[in-house]
This record gives sequence, C-alpha cells and structure tokens, in this order.
Amino acid sequence: MVPILNQHTGLYIDHYELTMAQGYFLSGMKEIPAVFDYYFRKNPYDGGYVVFAGLEELLVSLQDFRFDGTACKYLSGLGFDSSFISYLEAFRFRADIFSVKEGEIVFPQEPSVRVEGNLIETQLIETLLLNLLNFNSLIATKAARIRQAAGDSQLMDFGLRRAQGLGGIQASRAAVLGGFDQTSNVYSAFHFGLESSGTMAHSWVQSFADELNAFRTYAGIFPDHCILLVDTYNTLKSGIPNAIRVGLEMEKRDRKLLGIRLDSGDLAYLSKEARKMLDRAGLGYVQIIASNQLDEYVIKSLKEQSAPIDSFGVGTALATGKGSGALDGVYKIGMVDGRPTMKVSDNVQKSNLPGRKALFRFRDERGKLMADGIALEDEKEFGIIYHPYEQGKKRNVTGYTGEKLTGKVMEQGKILVGKQTPGMIADRVSAGLNDLPEEHRRFMNPHIYTVGISGRLHTLKEKLVNSGNN
Repeated sequence: MVPILNQHTGLYIDHYELTMAQGYFLSGMKEIPAVFDYYFRKNPYDGGYVVFAGLEELLVSLQDFRFDGTACKYLSGLGFDSSFISYLEAFRFRADIFSVKEGEIVFPQEPSVRVEGNLIETQLIETLLLNLLNFNSLIATKAARIRQAAGDSQLMDFGLRRAQGLGGIQASRAAVLGGFDQTSNVYSAFHFGLESSGTMAHSWVQSFADELNAFRTYAGIFPDHCILLVDTYNTLKSGIPNAIRVGLEMEKRDRKLLGIRLDSGDLAYLSKEARKMLDRAGLGYVQIIASNQLDEYVIKSLKEQSAPIDSFGVGTALATGKGSGALDGVYKIGMVDGRPTMKVSDNVQKSNLPGRKALFRFRDERGKLMADGIALEDEKEFGIIYHPYEQGKKRNVTGYTGEKLTGKVMEQGKILVGKQTPGMIADRVSAGLNDLPEEHRRFMNPHIYTVGISGRLHTLKEKLVNSGNN
C-alpha cells in the first residue's frame, strides 16, 4: 500500500510543531530522547469501546515522511531559519514505535501507541499521527456498532459523497475493518484492496420513458448482478410489480434477479410487503436491500420489527461518524532525556501519565475481557491496579496473567510488521468484540470497562504531582 498522501508529506503538520522543532534545533536539544503516547479520553457515541484503526497507513506515511525541495522552499518563505531548513532537507523519521495491533479493542486513557525518538522527530509527527488514528478509529468504531445492529446481514458503505472531503477515502477502509462487506468507493477499493459494488440511481429509471423499460434494459446489460431500485415512482403499485415482471422474464432466460432496493418510505412496512409480493410470485430468492439515512439505531429498530431486509446500505451516518464529530485522541510526552514527566491539570482527566509505559490485558476464566492495566515498560507482575484519576478506586488482579498488547511495529523508521488485508483486521475486530462482555457493547448506558495503572506507575504519578513535576 502506498500512502494516500504521497507529496510534500512533511507539510502534513501544524505550524507550532515546526516552531518548537526549530527551537529544539537552535538550542542544541535536537538529539535529546523523548517518549510520546497516543491515547483518547472518552469513548465516542456514548459507547463502551473503540476499534483501534489507522496504524498501517500511519506507518507507511512515516516511512515516507520528509521535506522535499518544494516544501523547504515554502518553509523558508515563512521565515524559518536557514540552518533549520538545511536540517529538514536531510530529515528522515528514524524513531521507534510501539503499538497495539490494528483492529484491537481499546479504551479511554490507554497508551495505544508509544513513539520513542529524538525531540524533533517525535514532535513533528504529532498532527499526522493524530489525524490518521483519530479519524480511522472513529469510523471503524461506528462501523462495528452498525455491524452489531445488523447481525449477519450484508453491509455496504456508500458514504463518500457525504464525507468530509478526502476523509471519505479512509472511511471506506475503516468501515470494512469495523465489519462492512463492500463499498461503493472505487478509489478506496483500488487503493486498499476492498470489494466495490453498486447498482443504479433514480436517474437511471427517470432516463427511460417508463420504469419497466428501465428495468428490462438494466437486466439485459447486467443479468448476473441485477438489483432494481423500486421506489422512483410508487414502490408497491409500480416498482415492485415491475421488478417481479422482469424477474420472471429473467427466469425464462435462465437468469435470476438478485435483489430489489428500497431507498425511501417506511422500510419496515415496505420490506414486509415486498417480501410477500416476491414470495407469491415464486421469487423467494430475491433479496431486499434497504438504504436511506440508516445508522445503528435505525437498523436495530428494523431488526426488532422483523423487517425481512437482507442487506443495508449505509452512507452519511457512517462516513461522518454521526453522533460524535471526532475522537478526542491526544499525543502527550511522558519522558524526556530519561526523565519521567507529566502535565498536571485541575481537570484531572487532562493530566497524562508519566514514564515509558506498556498496556496489558487481563481475561477471566472464560477468556472474556476483564480489565486492562497500564504499567511501566519493565514491569512484569501486577497485584492491584488503580483508577488513573479517581482516588480509592482499584481492582485486584493478583493471579491473572496480563497479556502485553503493545509491541514494536517500527524500528529506526522501518516497518517491522507485515501487511495485513482489511479482512484479516476485520476478523481481529470481530474476535475482540466477541470477547468483550455484552454489557460493554450495548448502545444504551454501557458498563465502563476497567482500566487501571500499576502500583509503581501510581506511585510515580503521585510523586510528580506532589513535587510540581520537577
């Protein structure tokens, strides 16, 4: 996979990262080692989890991260120091990255990604990292919720036309990671190896003198993949009867109508009526596809009403992350020049955890997810894990073996992990959600998953808070 962003990659950045980088460079601090963590503070959609996504594109983008001649000329025109510009001309990202696997289920406050390198390189990638991980994880999580509502029904993404610009390209891949089967987005299908699909719009039907002729023409051109849009004029009096007529004509040619699509109206009622009409005509094999402003809540309602819908097409709500405008992922420094550090805030949730940390997962006797622990990298045993911010909250995990979730995925700027297909990552998402107890997956008032910090990390945090972080 090549990155979507393949020109002037160094400019995928916020201006203040460059001013700080120049400050580090001119003050002789450019080689000081630093450790940064990526985590988010709150689950989106008032949900109980997040699907971690965007890692592969981040790693590929970082491997290509540089300031070419055009970028350096532009930055010079902004007034940056000439010696700093010369440094940027030769710059290559050479840091190490530790991360959970793409498709892992993660929770608030957990350091899902750790970046270790010099101050300049770890700072310069902040915006790129946050942009890719936050958006991809937001959409993959939305897709997983929709998949939960849809059960075994087919899911197709067609949100590109409503997405926020080029974010729709990434959204289609994230949708498949979260459990979607297909996308209408041909560019993303080509770029990421997804399955693309599509049928007709109302304009096709309207382009013909009558609906029946439009259906017959389409069936003649696409006899093996014929899905007819039946709500252009009158779904029950015109669209479905004409589709049935064409379906019976196709049978005489030893072909089969694949499906009909409902794109407006009362989808529960119309799908039930359509199923009756198709079955009476001997077309019980014809599938019913539904679209029109669907999300997890609408699909859940349709399922509860026993609507006989085989496939759902989801657009706007998916590609825009409807319900949560963004994932509030942050990128915070935890160690500099071998010294643990943390930001202290009156809003305790805005304080970060110090040191070089790793993430561990504990499971109960059934193999279900029970709790996650954040510890200093060299820790191997847990006893009590403490709530990161709420005094007095703790949990005993003595006797449970923690599975380490964070592993090295990039060394000296070179990718260490093999490429995985979207389907492989989607399988990891599905397995992770199956292991997450239902009370954490429900849409309304999900239980808060236990995330705690080790005793040593808790002691270090309290020491820095009480000492003013000096």
